[in-house]
Order: sequence, then structure tokens, then C-alpha cells
Amino acid sequence: MDLFESNMENTDFDSPLAERMRPTTLDQLAGQEHITKKGELLQKAIENDNLFSIILWGPPGCGKTTIATIIANETKADFIHISAVLSSVKDVREIIKNAENKRKLYKKRTILFVDEIHRFNKAQQDAFLYHVENGVITLIGATTENPSFEVIPALISRYRVLTLKTLDSNSIKKILNSALNNKEQGLGLKNISFSGEAFDHIAKLSEGDARVALSNLESIAVHCSNQSSVGIKDVEQCLQKKAIMYDKSGEEHFNLISAFHKSLRGSDPDAAIYWLERMLQGGEDPIYIIRRMVRFATEDIGIADPGALSMALNAMKSFRFLGHPEGDDALFQAAIYLATAPKSNAVYMASKKVKEIIKKTGYLPVPLHIRNAPTGLMKDMGYGKGYEYAHNFKEGYVPQDYLPEDLTKERFYSPTERGYENVVKKRLDGWFKIKNKKKN
Repeated sequence: MDLFESNMENTDFDSPLAERMRPTTLDQLAGQEHITKKGELLQKAIENDNLFSIILWGPPGCGKTTIATIIANETKADFIHISAVLSSVKDVREIIKNAENKRKLYKKRTILFVDEIHRFNKAQQDAFLYHVENGVITLIGATTENPSFEVIPALISRYRVLTLKTLDSNSIKKILNSALNNKEQGLGLKNISFSGEAFDHIAKLSEGDARVALSNLESIAVHCSNQSSVGIKDVEQCLQKKAIMYDKSGEEHFNLISAFHKSLRGSDPDAAIYWLERMLQGGEDPIYIIRRMVRFATEDIGIADPGALSMALNAMKSFRFLGHPEGDDALFQAAIYLATAPKSNAVYMASKKVKEIIKKTGYLPVPLHIRNAPTGLMKDMGYGKGYEYAHNFKEGYVPQDYLPEDLTKERFYSPTERGYENVVKKRLDGWFKIKNKKKN
């Protein structure tokens, strides 16, 4: 039996709650309206049964497999589901051979859903390439990893990447409410109610993963089956995780992220990791914290330490790969690195200044000498005339203007003397001296 066949029939109560409550149409899927709402490309493709190859990229429990399930239910094509963890090149070749036969004999299309496609190596991914290109299979890949790094470029160029979001608290609560009130597939027959505080705690502990949220809800319902109501203490006792005073959407959220950011800026690694742990224990989305660190790396460090941005981005990749709790150390490593790095807001101030200048001066024309001249007419008009190729000069530098004529005296970026930016400052100062000498 195909792994999706069970979803095409009525789900029985022996299945986990998360499986029983899996949406069967796009409009039932919470939190991904940016790609599932009516009129969007995916909805139209499913409605018209004219699907294209796609990658569903997003964190665990956000709806990737659910979207594949919906496609399986709606399409007239033959639908096959495999896991990259369990399948080999031999399995893929057998699927493709069958797909070719069905196409030839019955004119039936084959849609192949590959869960965790990033687990396939280059050779395994290459096996798809020709058959995706000639239409033997329509490929749907699901991944928690950035496909730019984990999927070969040749496949990426033939896919459309659909990015799914981490489910926010409101989306998780909507899913929990639906399960709690659904009498056919959910917990509606149990007549059990949850306090708002208890409900919020379950949502926080899910960390944006609908599967975790529903599994926890089901565990609590079983644990408290003799009760008509469930409070925060019941949830804590069942899940063995105490609620910490922290409102992710209220004042405390902004207080803690402010304290974290200012500790990083103030070069205090001890304070930085203290506020980091406070947020993690309070149920803050780790990806939100990492986003703030990526922002900090550009706003408060910049070129003073170019490695800061790589450190923050690697922390994100490491956390997505490992998850809790092992991935937490990547956040701590990044926080300590950022706190102890040399600081400069010169890049941030340069971006502000250039935006202000463009707002003030409008869209000034590109100087003729740095325009491209692919045609004879453009060359006759002076495009590219007088341009000097920097690599033909000593040390790869030639003094010439690249800004619009009215802005040639402007300097947007003013590096500090801290960290690597001091090297950049000396280099720029030297170039400006050569430039000014030529003009004088």
C-alpha cells in the first residue's frame, strides 16, 4: 500500500492525533497562506491538475508532507512517496522505469514525492535530472535544509522553490483548537477544556512544530482523561516542562531581545548568553534569535570582523540541522563570537547615508564610461568610452569615477580603525590619495 493511501480513506482513532488531524485541502492548512491561498500558483496548479516540479523548504512540522498529501488526494497522476533516508539509486531507477511504462501504455503521469531530499547525495540527485527534464516524473522534494546548499544546481534550475514558514503561536493555537473541538477525528468527544494559560504553554513548547503541538495535546488529554478541565500545572506535570514568565508578543519579549542585543554591542559575552538562555527557556523561536544575530553582525560589526556574518549564518544552519537541544550550542557559540568581536557600525551608517542621498537626488544617470556597450550603436553613442580595466594596472587599481557626476565627491562608507576595518581604511585612504593626486 502506498504511504498516502491511508489519507484517502477515513482515518481511524488508532492513528496519532497529528495524523488524524492532517488537513485534506489547502484552505485547511494553517500558517502558510502566502503559498496556499486561492489564486496563488500552487492552488491553481492543484486545481487544474497541472503540477510542476517543486521543492517544499521549511522547518519541521510546518506542513511540507501535508501539502504533498493534499496533492496526492487531488491529482489524477500516479503518486509515489519515498524517503531519501531509506531509498537508494536502485529504488529511484525502478520508480522511473515504472513511470516510463505508465506514461507510454496509459498516458498517466507520475508525481514522485521525496521526503528529506537533502539526504540524497549528488549521484542520487543526478539520477532524477534527465527524467524531470523530459517530463517522465514530476518531482516534489521536501527539505528542512536550504536547497541552495543541499540540492544540485541543475535540479534547482528545474524546480520552483516554495518556502514554508515556522508556524507562529496563533497558527499553532488554531491547529490545537481545531483538534480539541473536532468530534470526528479530534478530541471533541472527550469534553475536556483547557485554560488559556495551559493552551499558551502547549503552543510555546511546540516551537512552531504542529506535529509536536498535537502530540503534546494528545498526551495531556490521555493523562487528564478523568478531568473536565486542564490547567497550567497539569500541562507542566504531563510534559515535565515548567512555564517561564515570558510573553513572546508582549513587553518582556522586547525587553529581553533588547538586553541581548545591547549585551552583544557592549562586548559582554556573559550577559549575552544569560539573556539568550532566558529567551530559549521562555519558548522564544530560536530562528528569531538567530535572525537578530545575523542583523547584529551587519549592523554592529560589519567589516570590522567579516567572519561575524558567516558565524551567525552557520549557527542558523547548524541549529536547523541538529534542532534542540544539541543545536543550542551553535547559538551560544555565535553569541560569544559576536560579543567578543571588534565593533563597527560603519556599514550600517553607509547604507543609511546612501539611501538618504538617493531619496534626495533621485535616479541619476549611469556615467557613459561604465555603461555596457553590446551594440555598435551604443558604442557610437559613447557607451564604455574611456573605461579603464583595473586589472591592467599595478595592484589592480586605477583612479576613475564610478558614481554619477553630481556625486563624485561623496563618501558613504567611513571605516573605523577597529579590527579588519582598519586594514580596509588604510587601503581606501591610499586609493583616495592616488585619485585626488590624479585630479589635481
